[in-house]
Amino acid sequence: MPTSPIPQRPEWLALGGLLALAAAMGIGRFVYTPILPFMADSVPLGTGEAGLIASANFAGYLAGALAASIPALSGNPRVWFLAALLASAVTTAAMGASGSFGAFLALRFAGGLASAFVLVFASTLVLDRLRQAGRPDLFALHFAGVGAGIALSALMISAMARSEAEWQTLWFVSGAATLGFCGLAAILTAGGPSGPTPSGAVSSAPSRPLRTRFDAALVRLIIAYGLFGFGYVITATFVSAMARTNPSLQSAEPYVWLIVGLSAAPSIWVWNRVATRAGRKAALVAACLAEAAGVALTAIGSTPAVFSFGAGLVGGTFMGITALGLVEARARVETRGGNTRQILALMTASFGLGQMAGPTAAGIMHSVAGSFAAPSLAAAAALLIAAILFSR
Repeated sequence: MPTSPIPQRPEWLALGGLLALAAAMGIGRFVYTPILPFMADSVPLGTGEAGLIASANFAGYLAGALAASIPALSGNPRVWFLAALLASAVTTAAMGASGSFGAFLALRFAGGLASAFVLVFASTLVLDRLRQAGRPDLFALHFAGVGAGIALSALMISAMARSEAEWQTLWFVSGAATLGFCGLAAILTAGGPSGPTPSGAVSSAPSRPLRTRFDAALVRLIIAYGLFGFGYVITATFVSAMARTNPSLQSAEPYVWLIVGLSAAPSIWVWNRVATRAGRKAALVAACLAEAAGVALTAIGSTPAVFSFGAGLVGGTFMGITALGLVEARARVETRGGNTRQILALMTASFGLGQMAGPTAAGIMHSVAGSFAAPSLAAAAALLIAAILFSR
């Protein structure tokens, strides 16, 4: 007898997706930002090395997104994202047991690969089932996991820093938190089919070949998404280090990452409301412009208040753009009859390529200019170009 793909309570499924993204993205992927200043002082790490470690994570994210797009990949999406969550917890904790630059690169690459699998497969599972349940309004709860995880990681790191915990302990506790969220996500996403679909495809919906026509509009969307990845990631990677290394901004360091997370958590709901009233295209343009302003303010802001406001703008927009971009791509592919999992993976790959380039470019420009102003302004310019492409 076939089982229903819809769990009894869609809210539980969305909450499970929230916890999965909080663990793999908010903690597993982004906790490096608040831990970086402590590693830079103690390991030690130069700005160039720190940028390469961040880029290794984003290279893994790109590789994971490309792997997730393979049509022949078989299995159940819930099994894939739970296995990837476990890998995220292990690689996060292992950072505290490592001491070499090479190990940091390898572990962050593996962690990035795991986070991409979680995003693609958890989103495939959750969005498909919520749509079937008639609850697309819960999409925002699922994607709010990234901001919630960032806020939680900021609180964890800040609390442990006040107790003078070593940087290794920060990674151990972050890995343990990810593992706990993995267990909760496994419980909350139970229900629906437990094995592969009849076609053997990993999507919870029947597998279809990718028949999307990559016309100019879709290509522009994919390119804009990659530019957005480059535009947000420099601030998202180095914002805590920016505050610590600038004497006039040091008072903002303990709470600036928390501001990013708290701004990100409700941002998808906010931008969904904007998209409902003005359309997704207009919402994407407005969010990119607001984020460009935020990135620029973190570059030129000379007071904690201005710097923090800029960080809040970045936090309040980057997940909104992430979600709206994926939903827009999904809608276009559904109209054309393509494979939704593959377009989600291709968008994620473009995003991953942009964010992989960002930290390395920032490290190079910082070594030349001696500050993060130049890379941040370059990132703001990339966001302006993305806004133009989204508008067309």
